[in-house]
Amino acid sequence: MGQKHRVIRILGAVALLLSVPSSEWLGATQAPPPSAQAPAAQGGQKPATPQPGPTFRTGVNFVRVDVIASDKDGKPIPDLKQTDFEVTEDGKPQAIETFRFIEVTGNPAPGDPEPKEIRSDYDEESEAARDDVRLFALFLDDYHVRRGASMVVKPALTSFIQKQLSATDMVGVMFPLTPVSALLMTRSRDKLMEAVQHFEGRKFDYIPRNEFEEQYAMYPATIVEQVRNQVTLSALRSLVVHMGALREGRKAVILVSEGFSNILPPQLNDPIAGMPGIGNPNRGNPMADVDDRTSFFANLDIQQELREVYDAANRSNTTIYTLDPRGLAGSEFDINENVGQQTDRRFLQSTMDTLRVLAENTDGRAIVNRNDLEGGLKQVVKDSSAYYLLGYNSTRTAADGKYHEIKVRIRRPGVQVRARKGYWALTKEELAKSLAPPPPPIPSAVSKALGSMSESRRGRYIRTWLGTTRGENGKTRVTFVWEPLPSVPGVERTATTGLTLIASGVEGPYFRGDVPDSPRDGSPEAAPPPANDGAAGKPPTAEGKGTLPAVRGPARATFDADPGPLQIRYAVHGPKGETVDTDVREFKVPDLTTPQIALSTPSVLRAGNALEYRALVANPDSVPTAGREFRRTERLLIRFDAFAPGNETPVVTARVLNRVGNGMADLLVKAPEAAGKPYQVDLPLAGFAAGEYLVEVKAKGVEGEAKELVPLRITS
Repeated sequence: MGQKHRVIRILGAVALLLSVPSSEWLGATQAPPPSAQAPAAQGGQKPATPQPGPTFRTGVNFVRVDVIASDKDGKPIPDLKQTDFEVTEDGKPQAIETFRFIEVTGNPAPGDPEPKEIRSDYDEESEAARDDVRLFALFLDDYHVRRGASMVVKPALTSFIQKQLSATDMVGVMFPLTPVSALLMTRSRDKLMEAVQHFEGRKFDYIPRNEFEEQYAMYPATIVEQVRNQVTLSALRSLVVHMGALREGRKAVILVSEGFSNILPPQLNDPIAGMPGIGNPNRGNPMADVDDRTSFFANLDIQQELREVYDAANRSNTTIYTLDPRGLAGSEFDINENVGQQTDRRFLQSTMDTLRVLAENTDGRAIVNRNDLEGGLKQVVKDSSAYYLLGYNSTRTAADGKYHEIKVRIRRPGVQVRARKGYWALTKEELAKSLAPPPPPIPSAVSKALGSMSESRRGRYIRTWLGTTRGENGKTRVTFVWEPLPSVPGVERTATTGLTLIASGVEGPYFRGDVPDSPRDGSPEAAPPPANDGAAGKPPTAEGKGTLPAVRGPARATFDADPGPLQIRYAVHGPKGETVDTDVREFKVPDLTTPQIALSTPSVLRAGNALEYRALVANPDSVPTAGREFRRTERLLIRFDAFAPGNETPVVTARVLNRVGNGMADLLVKAPEAAGKPYQVDLPLAGFAAGEYLVEVKAKGVEGEAKELVPLRITS
């Protein structure tokens, strides 16, 4: 059992990494990041203690609670007064000091402009922070939904999108293997409908569909189920943290799932998950059952994993609504799976209970064991449309770091009340930290460099890099590199086969044509940079749209440009020559001929092993990567040029900085072997923890210095 749990923890950590939200990478302070993946519970572990609620940071003792007050039909009651409410904390009455009723229709007020389309991270954050915006997320758990059930639930989800959502509402759709960095809230019903149509349940279907799933396809089915649980729940935990970072007000996550179990009945517990039935003697034995001890410890494990989710949800003030797509479910297993009736009923009750636990502990609703799925989704919108916001100064004075229970009662009879169940108080250390003066600001250059990595990739097909160094005749040599973005699990998109680039200055185009792919096919060696037409008015290269080979690695175009403004326009092509993505960007080309210390843009080349690294060093024309996200198993080669006036030789240094700009380690800089050769820095990543870093390259001379920052994100 210990070996199995180690396997689960390793694979679960990989899945958690796939789901890390951009707010965590950027060190967001709005909400704490999810805790590290906890190991599966061991024998004898006690059940989870009462869950924490949101951590309130408005004043030392000020607590805010949102309360839903409704009648027996679930309709909000809008005419309650402050005197109608009673709030107790740990059984002690609290004096309500702030009180207001919040009502959101989802439509702009008369005279207001039309709701803004969400195109970027900035749009998402600014719009989500508005009080008149309702925020929802659909988590489509294809790992824990049968294919048939996913087909059945689509009409209800479609109706929710078409009939329940309004103009200002923002909604995101996420699958278990979708990184939060690929999630962008949207107001486009068409995009939401498209995502729902791609929902295809895969419960008990262990055929691998990506590289990650291939890693555990040969494990026993129970182990695969446990891995899938950790993948799904860690992604869900990351989603609620991301939602919490968008704003402090009420948010709702709708989890479409049939629930979770850390064990399988013997009939489905195949020795090799990807080979159903082979080597399993219990496949045709309906009397085979799971022993009580195994069931007991498996239940402890799953309860601990669920607690981590609703713990994070409460801290982020995010409500989870669970939707069982089976409706009024009569069984957990199909008749052909030969599971006995008693075992079937026990598993069905257990999986439904996991959905109830997530909903009840986050002030949500469990839409389970009912056929009116549309009615349940309507209630989600109602809950987010009308609620009371109460605030009080707690009579508790000690910074004890303990959980404090909150109870809300309404004196008017016949009113149903739902509110947060409590919160965690600050510890003495947290209190001292909150009262301490703010730390010095992060240098703007550091923030800008790190921010360049967080540029929205959502909806994009490629990533690009633009570098500059000295050219000929007083010009600056510009290098444009592009490469396709890696595929996102659960998101289908057209393959990219080529790119057409137009680079223009004040006097006209410097480059116009196709930027072919590198033929390296995974090798670190690369072809020389492609030729360009060098003049305006010429047609693209002979390889026109529709005839470009499939892209296998980064591709490069190099041209000389006058210092000053530069416009980059490109169109990305699909397999049939169609345009799948376009973009226009403005740059300022530096003048590197001035009599002062200057640096070229450092280029980053990646190698997966020692052989690849030696090939990179030996090949001066290796194409750099446009990406800035790397694995700890990789080794980087950073190349750059340093320029000084006259015959002066600058002093060149390099060091690693943390994400706030503090120095961590000096790096060895290898000087050029001959004139015209670059400086080089060898940077193995094995010694770094996952996180964000910068490589600072500095050239210093008699009359000044120049500095460049290279941001890096290390994932595993």
